[in-house]
Amino acid sequence: MAMVLGVRVEPELERQLDQLAQQLGKSRSACIREAISQYLIRHGDGEEARRQSERLAQLEQPHWSEQVPNWSDWTA
Repeated sequence: MAMVLGVRVEPELERQLDQLAQQLGKSRSACIREAISQYLIRHGDGEEARRQSERLAQLEQPHWSEQVPNWSDWTA
């Protein structure tokens, strides 16, 4: 049995949701259900969220090597 949820959104977000739903040929509710499902997959499992956070932190760290200056405008 499905439950009914009430959610408040800004008018612009509602407009974008309606536009996307129309483009996809889905109902507004179907789009919201899919979005909630995807959100829970990504963030519902604490271990998965922690793993993704660690991965992002690794990507954001500066590279170990020294940055090489841009010599393209250097003249001798």
